[in-house]
Amino acid sequence: MKQVVTFGEVMGRISPPGVARWAQTLPGHVQWTFGGAEANVAAGLACLGARAAFVTALPAHAVADACVRQLRGLGVETRWIVRTNAGRLGLYFAETGANQRPSVVIYDRDGSALSLTPPGAYDWAGAMAEADWFHTTGITPSISRASAEAAERGMREAKSRGLTVSCDLNYRKKLWRWEPGMTPRDLAERTMRALLPMVDVLIANEEDAADVLGIRASGTDVEAGRLAVDRYPEVAREIVRQFPNLRCVAITLRESISANHNNWGAMLYEAATDTAVLAPMRDGHYTPYEIRDIVDRIGGGDAFGAGLIFALRTPELAAPATAVAFAAAASCLAHSIPGDYNLVGRAEVEALMTGSGTGRVQR
Repeated sequence: MKQVVTFGEVMGRISPPGVARWAQTLPGHVQWTFGGAEANVAAGLACLGARAAFVTALPAHAVADACVRQLRGLGVETRWIVRTNAGRLGLYFAETGANQRPSVVIYDRDGSALSLTPPGAYDWAGAMAEADWFHTTGITPSISRASAEAAERGMREAKSRGLTVSCDLNYRKKLWRWEPGMTPRDLAERTMRALLPMVDVLIANEEDAADVLGIRASGTDVEAGRLAVDRYPEVAREIVRQFPNLRCVAITLRESISANHNNWGAMLYEAATDTAVLAPMRDGHYTPYEIRDIVDRIGGGDAFGAGLIFALRTPELAAPATAVAFAAAASCLAHSIPGDYNLVGRAEVEALMTGSGTGRVQR
């Protein structure tokens, strides 16, 4: 089996214990893990049983060594990671919300190794020699001009070698600050519109298309937790009209009732047949997963991306309705696991997608 190559930044994630606030925690002990969108996808794929390689740039020190060892321990190929003395390890600080108090993320990524590493420093040919799929996200080009240029180079190299290219729009309004005189939203749209003609499979959440491309689902109020699910096929059709190179568009559908209670599902639109399918389904109707006790929602969209890529590359799972059901179930399970990485196997995902969602002890 060939491998999936992902490209982006992995960071240190620093959090208060449990649902404590920073004011209660510091000075004191914090929790440190690693995470980042494309690393999360690579780890999720490896746990599902796929071959996955992660390309990034990291500083040459012991903390980054620990990050690489963890990824390698999960089964991710790490030999294409650039180690450099220029730049530092990016960080993000995540305060977990509860009930009506939302989670809050603070980024500390300026001057990171990835933000300073030019496109030519990566061995694209080596990384893609055994690959059939390349994945990145809209987060990578949001970090710096150099990382945007590297994401573009990676996509071009992948297309020239005949790889399938997937991209998660992943708009982050706190990033996209590297072009003076441009708002984050305008810079994101300009940059992503230049990259999307190279993409085959596009992934987005319920508001990314509006935030980045100005394409909105009428009747939807994301902040109020109300989604007009039946309008998202229209969103996907308009995206494909503007970017006819796309083979399919996947949109995750999160209804946030509170920080602990979300309804979760997804849609997959196939351009060739002009059809959209939703998951999960029950008795012929879309019935989202009701996740009432979220452990950690960060990385949920990446878990969906990993599940979708895995399914689309697996013949018995590749039919659109099956692929989106598999991806939605994988992501649902990710909400039960602390940390960015979705540490679940294929059998666990298939058990949930076929109806085993009671959480009974497995003996």
